[in-house]
Order: sequence, then C-alpha cells, then structure tokens
Amino acid sequence: MDFQLTDEQRMAQQLAREFAAKEVAPYAAQWDEASEFPWQAIRQLASLNLLGTIFPTIYGGAALDYVSYALVVEELARVDGSLGIIVASHTSLCSNHIYTAGTEEQKNRFLAPLARGEKLGAWALTEPNAGSDASGTQTTARLDGDEWVLNGAKIFITQGSVADIYVIMASTEKALRQHGISAFIVERGASGFTALPMKHKLGVRASDTAQLTLDNVRIPKDNLLGRLNDGFIDTLKILDGGRISIAAMALGIGRGAYEEALKYAQQREQFGQPIAQFQAIQWKLADMATELDAARLLTLRAAWLKDHGQRVTQESAMAKLYASEAATRACNQALQIHGGYGYMKDYPVERYLRDAKICEIGEGTSEIQRLIIARQLLGH
Repeated sequence: MDFQLTDEQRMAQQLAREFAAKEVAPYAAQWDEASEFPWQAIRQLASLNLLGTIFPTIYGGAALDYVSYALVVEELARVDGSLGIIVASHTSLCSNHIYTAGTEEQKNRFLAPLARGEKLGAWALTEPNAGSDASGTQTTARLDGDEWVLNGAKIFITQGSVADIYVIMASTEKALRQHGISAFIVERGASGFTALPMKHKLGVRASDTAQLTLDNVRIPKDNLLGRLNDGFIDTLKILDGGRISIAAMALGIGRGAYEEALKYAQQREQFGQPIAQFQAIQWKLADMATELDAARLLTLRAAWLKDHGQRVTQESAMAKLYASEAATRACNQALQIHGGYGYMKDYPVERYLRDAKICEIGEGTSEIQRLIIARQLLGH
C-alpha cells in the first residue's frame, strides 16, 4: 500500500490550493451573502483546465486521474463549498455521463466544450415527487419522427439556471419503472425549456439551484444519451463516481472548519491562557482531526479504486456517508470552539456549517448511502 501522492497529483493539489487561496478565499463570504454565482472564478478555473480534470486531452481535458480530481475538489471546498459543488456537479455528473455513455459525435460536440470550460453542465434526475426513489420519475420522453419530445419537471438542479448543456433523465417506458428510464442531452435555449432559480438556501448559496420545466421540448433523435431504457443503469454508475466528489467536497469543508478552529483556539485567551490549553478544546480538535483523516482515507481509497477500473459502489457510498457526517460534526465543533464569534458571519465557520449539510443530502442522502452499503454487504 502506498499512501504517497504522485508528483502529478501533488501538482494538481497545489494548483487548486493556490488558486483557492488567491482567487476564491477573498470573495467567498461576499458571494455567499449575495447569493452571487462566481462567474469570474469559473472562467479562471477553465483557463487552468480544472473543469475537465478527468477527461482525455482529445476532448479538451487535463487527463488527470480521479485521485487528482478529488484533491482539486477538496482544495476548492476548503475555502468555498459553493465552488466545490459547482465543479463536482459539472465534472462528475453532467460531463462524465456524456463521457461514459456518449457516442464519439456527442463527446466531440458536447463533452469537449464542457471539459474546456467553455460551457457549463447540469445533470437533472431529481423531481418534485421523485427524489431518493428515482423509479418514480414522471418526466417523459416520446419519439416523434426524428425528434424526442420531453415533458415534465426537475427540481434542486445544480447549475440549473446557468448551464449550457443538460443531461436529463426521462421515462421512455413507464411500465418498466426504473428499467424504462433514458438519458437525453438538452441544450440551453431549447423551445419549451425553462429554468427558475431557487433562492433562500441554507448553504452553498453562491451555487445555482433551479427548478426545470420541460413543455413539449423537442430535441434531435441523436440526443439520446446511451442506450434506450438504460438511463437508470448509467445513472447508478455516474453516481458511484459523483459520490467520491461529494465526499471530497465534504472533506474540504470540514478541513476548512477544523483549520479555522485550530488557529482560533491558539489565539483566543480565557482564564489567562489560550483556550487550546484546555483539555475540553483539545479533545474536540483531536476528534475533528481523526475523523477528517479517516474521511480522507475513505475518499482517496474510493478514488484510487475507480482509477484502477474497479467497481466502487460500496466504497464511494462509505466515503460519501462518513465524510459528509464527519464534516458536519467538525463544523459544529468548530463553531462551538469559536463560541459567540462562531455564530457571527465575521468568521467563516458559520458558513462552513451551513455548506456542510448539503453533503448529507445531495447525490443520495445518508439514509440512502446506508441502504446501498447494506445491500452490498448482503449481496442484494
């Protein structure tokens, strides 16, 4: 077992770390307060080829491995969870679905501009009445001549109102339930396709979340992504990789909170000494550091296995489950260490806590992760 990063992985990590410190950290609180989408940072990420980390150079990507990608997401989320989730959803959901299931023509037409960061991607599975139970998908797609006609609604879609290219799941054979779901590529501006931003979120407020409506949206027959009725099967594969990026995002947020708490505890004095000298504070820091290190090992193990072509359903679910809950605990303890100051927006720990919670919900709730893990253990 080798716990050392390669030179290439360290370079990707350092690049993302330096970018986050210089171009993100000074503005993260401002973006959060104003619910402002960080377009400037997105354009800079594109110029650094960090929006196409895992894709081959022939499609405009950086041709890095999944470990490098996880490290990049962690470093971005360390200073801004919103940017972490933007990069994660763009890369491992929308773009990766096209890379995994798309034809060569679809990869050249749609994946390449996504990997180069010229366009943003969104991935739409969740519906108002179909969240954890994707088999309840009510959005439909029917073939009419040389066009697919889509009708329905999606909700809680990251990048929903700002994306250029969407991967949308729809039922093509209702009687087959989840085995009758297909995936489609829809471009921004399609007639009958509208997106309504969802405001007033608890956290990751600088990311865009939207509700989509499809009213007789017509797309070319060739925009079917993958095989007919295999959309749900492909979705499960995409989520296996996507959960690694959410684990990395959670790890970054938790690490950010921990580092702020460690620094604050060494500076804040009470009863004539820094509060870091008190055992109650030391134990909090020790627990935070231990849990985050365990989360890192789970996350990088899942990424390493994916890089080596192994199935990671159980490992990615474990990483996502543990990292997301460990991050929330770390953020909560970091705020407690800050005391009253932690409750104020003058310090970043309250934002970290708000941002962390989405990691226990998005791309499968903690309850669903436990269900996935149990099924793998029991061979179901």
